[in-house]
Amino acid sequence: MKKFMILHYGFEQPTPGIMEAWGRWFASIADKQVDQGGFSGGREISRDGTEDLPWGMESITGYNIIEAEDLDAAEKIAKANPYIASVRVYEIRSM
Repeated sequence: MKKFMILHYGFEQPTPGIMEAWGRWFASIADKQVDQGGFSGGREISRDGTEDLPWGMESITGYNIIEAEDLDAAEKIAKANPYIASVRVYEIRSM
């Protein structure tokens, strides 16, 4: 099995329906999930300086690390996610 990171984009105030959908999705991937987390703010550091990141539809709001056979299988898992704006899936490679 390979490891993949699913990055969640977009924020809107959670409703009971949104929270219920997320709960169902988390339960459906429990046997594939390695780690998960959420973000509450951040900063972008570049050669031009440091900038506080806004909290909105383009924000990265959380992640899941899952195990799957390949990128296609990881994509299938991600597509079932009740994402707000979008999700991105990346294969994690060993360094």
